[in-house]
Amino acid sequence: MEYLERWLAISNAAIWVSVLGLLLTVLLAYPLASALALPVQIAAHMGTLLFAVGVKIAYVARLAFLSKLGRPVH
Repeated sequence: MEYLERWLAISNAAIWVSVLGLLLTVLLAYPLASALALPVQIAAHMGTLLFAVGVKIAYVARLAFLSKLGRPVH
């Protein structure tokens, strides 16, 4: 069970990292786009997609570990 707790903590941290990355890339891709070079804008748009997927995967992992630990899933 201890390893499930560790993976739960990792998935929680992954959600936060992905959300922060998503916010940063959205800021770079849209309001700050005029101040950035085109390759940076392209990377920001790609990052937006990747971080959004990261949020989803980390959330599903969190739900799975909560379920395995017998905790309420919400």
